Amino acid sequence: MSGSSFLALGCVGAISSAFPAYAQATPAQADTPSTNLGGVTVTDTAITEGSYKTDKLDSPKYTAPLIDTPRSITVIGSQVIKDTASATLAEALRTVPGITMGAGEGGNPLGDRPFIRGFDSQNSTYLDGVRDIGAQTRETFDVDSIEVVKGSDSVTNGSGNAGGSINLVSKLPTSERFIEAEGTYGSADYKRGTIDINQPINEFVGVRLNAMYHDQNVAGRDAIFQKRWGVAPSVKIGLTGPTSLTVSYYHLHTNELPDAGTPYTYTLANAPAGVTETAPVSHYTTLGGQEIDVPRGAFYGLKDRDFRHTNVNDFTIRAQHEFDNGFMIRNTSRYSHTEQDYIVSQPDDQQGDVYGNATGTAANAGGYVWRRANTRYGYSEGLINQTDLTGKFDTGSVKHSIAGGLEYSHLQSAFGTFVSNAQTGTALSSGATLTPRCTAAAIAAYYCTPVGNPNPNDPWVSTTSDLGSTAAAIQKSLPITQTLSHSTTYAASLFDTITLTDWLLVNLGGRYDHYSTSVSAGLAATSTAARTWGTKKNNIWTYQAGVVLKPKDNGSIYFSTSKAAVPPGSFLGQGAEDNGLTPGRGQTTVDIDALKVQKTTSYEVGTKWNLLDNNLNLSLALFQTKTVNARTTDANGLALYVGTRRIRGVELSYNGNITDKWNVFGGYTYMPSKILDSGQTVTGGISAPSAGIGRAFPNTPKNSFTTFTNYKITPKLTLGGGAIYMSKVYGGYSDTRAVQNGAVVITKTRATYVPSYWRFDANASYQLTDMVKLQINALNVGNKRYFDKAYAAHYANQAAGRTVLGTISVRY
Repeated sequence: MSGSSFLALGCVGAISSAFPAYAQATPAQADTPSTNLGGVTVTDTAITEGSYKTDKLDSPKYTAPLIDTPRSITVIGSQVIKDTASATLAEALRTVPGITMGAGEGGNPLGDRPFIRGFDSQNSTYLDGVRDIGAQTRETFDVDSIEVVKGSDSVTNGSGNAGGSINLVSKLPTSERFIEAEGTYGSADYKRGTIDINQPINEFVGVRLNAMYHDQNVAGRDAIFQKRWGVAPSVKIGLTGPTSLTVSYYHLHTNELPDAGTPYTYTLANAPAGVTETAPVSHYTTLGGQEIDVPRGAFYGLKDRDFRHTNVNDFTIRAQHEFDNGFMIRNTSRYSHTEQDYIVSQPDDQQGDVYGNATGTAANAGGYVWRRANTRYGYSEGLINQTDLTGKFDTGSVKHSIAGGLEYSHLQSAFGTFVSNAQTGTALSSGATLTPRCTAAAIAAYYCTPVGNPNPNDPWVSTTSDLGSTAAAIQKSLPITQTLSHSTTYAASLFDTITLTDWLLVNLGGRYDHYSTSVSAGLAATSTAARTWGTKKNNIWTYQAGVVLKPKDNGSIYFSTSKAAVPPGSFLGQGAEDNGLTPGRGQTTVDIDALKVQKTTSYEVGTKWNLLDNNLNLSLALFQTKTVNARTTDANGLALYVGTRRIRGVELSYNGNITDKWNVFGGYTYMPSKILDSGQTVTGGISAPSAGIGRAFPNTPKNSFTTFTNYKITPKLTLGGGAIYMSKVYGGYSDTRAVQNGAVVITKTRATYVPSYWRFDANASYQLTDMVKLQINALNVGNKRYFDKAYAAHYANQAAGRTVLGTISVRY
């Protein structure tokens, strides 16, 4: 171990001595009795009602309690989800520092796009331990908890997971009989209803039904609405074991007008010489001297054209048996099918129409923005089978806690676009063929709209061509134009937590994946050629290894390393893949045989402590995550695999109960990042380093902080609140270049970003009776205007304004 690692260990180890009153010896974790906190029972095996603390993950692949697991893990429990009024996965993830949400575009389908430690985790989301690849906006009505694992995590769940993974744990039948119904009304005509019915039929069979209806506008934003409904029935045979069979189904339907976002002020076309950092527009002066105030609610889309529909269907069967010797085997099979169709107007300023441009063919005085039509229709589908075997045994004085697994999966996807003529493949008439974009004729056709006064009710008409006079219905492109992808995986894994002595544990894990993926790019609508397929196969080994020191039974100090592998084509068109089987932007061709697996290695040193009679968890970690083999381009526009990215940081987290009346949840992450090598950009036949080299990762805040707390003022009245801080987040980088005297000279460099912000929430609840509870949440109570998603080039997403919600809950 390096000297820096020993220094870090010394620093984190000092925390244990800083809490002499709390770090008293307690029984070993496995033998810790339950603790009663004013009627709330806290155990070491689950999240319990009223508690913000979790001690063990749902997945059997984690072979030790969290305090003895050598990596950073945050669990968002059901109580945190309720107290923060989090209706979606994105809303729940805002409580965890170090996570940002990325914006979608045509190539990055709309839906959840969380970035963990700077890495896109759209392909690293799981439902009950099974990969959930379909692009969608995930709900929480059927979610019991959300497990966030940080650091390279392919060894646990397979391909991807460079920065970490997210696992949603479903609500399934239990032996407790209850019905809980909630109704919420709030700002911007927010309406939501959920019901959770858990009914044991007898001691052997139980059923559970969760259902939801949601309908809202968005506070502080014009025109936007979100509607959805979902249902999730399940039945379990063998409620008390040792053998059980659980069958569950999940359906979610959404209908919404998607937010078009807010454009950045400058493009390369109009940025001044030198380095320019540009944020979303609010107040500015155009090139023509016009003063423009951008209204907070400005919506640049078209109500009669834009839409987003999704349908999600998951069917799961899980069989489990617990042996008398403490071993357990379970098999999980799932079929999933997700459909998504949308047209969204992206406020695209690539030719400088927002500020204005005095040079070139796009000369104008500014004040307008192009409504670029990003469209997609398609589906993703998966069939997955996993078998897990867990148990404990001793070899002499050495104790083992093991988990072995076998996995098979077949995933496939298909997507096309919406067009004005399916037979010819003509794109929607939105001005994409016009240069410049925002001419008088384009404005008259509503392809562009004023930045300071957009009208979502503009009477745009679909025509057979840009500025055409013949109306044409919006159609789905022909099947021949769809991009098709599929992948097959066979995997085996083995994990072991080895207890050498009471104070020394070793955590080991390894996984082998045989991964095969194929893609067929869409052809022109008029093409008579046969489809071609590109196929890539990889044999991938990943690992994790950690050493855990136990100075006290209620604390640990650890060092760990783990590896992630992203094989080519693994996103299947469901995320921002930089390692696909087809050429990316600026690339002329890709040699599939030369494609390399993108590899990320994480190192982490930290400490974890269960304080205050095992009711509060405090953890501190120092980490480094480094990626190699990231795809770049050479002087001929061909793919190279030399890209290198690195993130180093420190993370502090806390969750649990300070007293029987006081809960806390949150943390702080310091995460400076650096792109060490992102390849070359070619100008006049001469290559030079690309714009991003040496700069911070996109979607990676240097500082992020969250804290949420609840305090029981009286046995019936609880008050609470939360705070979120996010430092500046970059979206992307670009530059202009010229060749002078045989060398490349960079004249302009542009970095897009969203500014830092503080956001504050407040909540209160009152227990009217044993069955009835009232709750009020004020989200973004200060009505802060801030941006929570940064896209690379064109726009950023503006967050909702102050939203006040009132909820009545009935449970019996």
